[in-house]
Amino acid sequence: MNAADQARSVELAAAIAAVVGQFRLHFPAARANLTPWRDDPLTRAFAERETLDLSFHFPGWSPRLQCRSLLVQLRLERAPAGSGERPRLLGVLMRGLTYESERWRLATVGDWEPSGSHLPVAEVVDTLQRLCRELFDLFGGEAAGDERAA
Repeated sequence: MNAADQARSVELAAAIAAVVGQFRLHFPAARANLTPWRDDPLTRAFAERETLDLSFHFPGWSPRLQCRSLLVQLRLERAPAGSGERPRLLGVLMRGLTYESERWRLATVGDWEPSGSHLPVAEVVDTLQRLCRELFDLFGGEAAGDERAA
């Protein structure tokens, strides 16, 4: 679900802002979009209330990332209502996209390695994996399944 639509509490709004800040530290040229999904009946039918979805667009083609945009989906476990706590991050799914299609995806399950037709360069993969670990830290959780986190 669009991150902008999920910002219904101060805690969640602060968490969304922190996620954008972390991405901008690693990819300063990226422009954040808190509403990557269209607001139409078909899209609403598939909305997942347990996710925060946002995207980052680059000023042009990024040969190192092998894409123009990143779609980021954060799977969350909600904090109890009124607790003032941030939700717990359960997982991250990133997709490298062009206008035509998905080029690659990286999920925080298994070995955290990207898969797809056009993969980012090794240094960028390391940055994306580090960014995922930072997002787990930001939400106060542990990066389950990442052997390198230890």
